[in-house]
Amino acid sequence: MTAQAENTANGVNSGALALVTGATSGVGLAVARRLAAAGHEVLMNYAHDEDRALTAEKELVEAGGTVRLMRADISTPLGVVRLLEEIRGTYGRLDVLVHSAGSFHPMSTAAPRVEGALRDGAVALGPLVYGAGRLGDLLTPGAGRLVAVSSAGARSVVPGYAGLGMAKAALESMVRYLAVELAGRGIAVNAVAAGKLAPDAPDRLPAEALARIVARTPAGRLTAADEVADVVALLCRPEAAALHGQVLTVDGGAGLL
Repeated sequence: MTAQAENTANGVNSGALALVTGATSGVGLAVARRLAAAGHEVLMNYAHDEDRALTAEKELVEAGGTVRLMRADISTPLGVVRLLEEIRGTYGRLDVLVHSAGSFHPMSTAAPRVEGALRDGAVALGPLVYGAGRLGDLLTPGAGRLVAVSSAGARSVVPGYAGLGMAKAALESMVRYLAVELAGRGIAVNAVAAGKLAPDAPDRLPAEALARIVARTPAGRLTAADEVADVVALLCRPEAAALHGQVLTVDGGAGLL
C-alpha cells in the first residue's frame, strides 16, 4: 500500500495544507511533526529564532515531511495579515490551522507584570482575532479545521501563571465564538488544553514540585508534548467533523482531582 493510500485508509487527508504557529519548538514542533508524518504539507510559523527554525525544518524534511518555514510575528495585526495573505497568494486555501504559539511571563495575580500579561494575551489571541475575517474564507469549506492549543491553567489557578492563564482563558472563549460563526461553513473550531508537560530541558519548577504533580496525577506521570500533538491530530481527522467549540484536556487525569 502506498503512503497516500495508507493515509486515506486511516482517515487522514493526505496532502492537506496545515499552518502551525510556534511550530519550531515544544508542542508546536510536536504537532508539525505529527501532521507531516500523516501526509500534510506543513507551513511552520515562527517569529524570531532562525537557527532553531532551520534545525526544526531539517528534522522534519529528513523524516520525509513536506514543510516550509514561514516567519511572522503573529502577535501583531500586520504579522497575521501578511502571513495569511502570503498563504492565500501561494496556495489559495488552508485546510488546517493549529495555533500553538505561546508567550509566558511568570507573575502573580496580586503583582501582575502588565507588559508581560499584554504580550501573553497578544500571542494567544493574535491569529484568531486579527485573522478572523480572513480565516472564514481561507479555511476549506466543509473540511477546514482550526485547533488552538490551550492550557489547564485557563481553568485552574497555577502559581505564577496569572498572565498566561488569563490569556488562555480568553483563547478558549474565542474558540467557542469562532466555532459558532464558522460551523455553518463546515469548519470545525476546537481547542486542546495541555496539563503540565514533561520537560525536555531543565524545568523552572524544582524537582520536588514536579514530583508532587506526578504524585497527584492519576496516570502517574507528566504529559508528553507528543501526546498533545496526537489529540490535535485527532481533531483534524474527518471523523471529528461534529466537534465544535470543544476543549479536550490532555493531562493524565490531573484535572479530575
